[in-house]
Amino acid sequence: MFLRFLLASALFAPYVIVRHGFKIPPLKRIVGYGVLSIPLVVFFWCMFESLRYTSVLNTGALYTTVPAITAILALLINGEASGKMRSMGLFVGTLGALWIVFRGNIDAFINLNLNYGDLVFFLGCFFLGFYNPLVKKFHQGEPSEEMTFWVLLLGSLWLLIGSGKGIVDIDWFEIERPVYSGIAYLAVFSTLITFFLLHYCTVRLGATKTSAYGFLTPVFVVLLSVLLGMEEFEAVLAPGLFMIVVAMLMIQRDSRKRVEINA
Repeated sequence: MFLRFLLASALFAPYVIVRHGFKIPPLKRIVGYGVLSIPLVVFFWCMFESLRYTSVLNTGALYTTVPAITAILALLINGEASGKMRSMGLFVGTLGALWIVFRGNIDAFINLNLNYGDLVFFLGCFFLGFYNPLVKKFHQGEPSEEMTFWVLLLGSLWLLIGSGKGIVDIDWFEIERPVYSGIAYLAVFSTLITFFLLHYCTVRLGATKTSAYGFLTPVFVVLLSVLLGMEEFEAVLAPGLFMIVVAMLMIQRDSRKRVEINA
């Protein structure tokens, strides 16, 4: 994780410097970026720690709670209230995502046994729920790419401190090349690009609406798995896909109404 964050910030640095010049933000902003990076660090630590004790199915189910958690925290932190339509959309989206995760097997959901790993991952989901509202709160008009760079850099600093002596004891030359390739992929696509888009969209769309797009993650997993020939499409997934599409339309409609009211 330390290499992932550090590599992402290093790759992003030239773009930020060329476009905006090199400048150290005021201390107040540095503190804000440092606080903003904490939810990300905690979430990823909890994710890897939890997977030592629980299944991907359990973590996938728990991750569906992030948009709802974000909505509650956005109300407390930003005063961003969710109307009836958006609340219903969040509920329907959660059901749709759970339907896909459990492949429509209601018994599997009912018999879901939570263990230590699940509790750790839920703690991570709770912290991740802070991320979008805090982006909205700490953003002071600076370019999204500048904010992304400092959050990633300070996140790598937290990870370095958290690694302690362990990071020195690792024999980096013994690690196989595919592992480094995987870290590079995560650094570019799942960190640099993803976090930049999160910052950019949260400022413009709001914390809850941006987080709600997370419902589309299982949809894309299904589509990519089918397109890449990894699995065949199962008809049992259709209700979940339909619920997520309906949920996104409900959330979009609620957002348009709010824009019209504010106008």
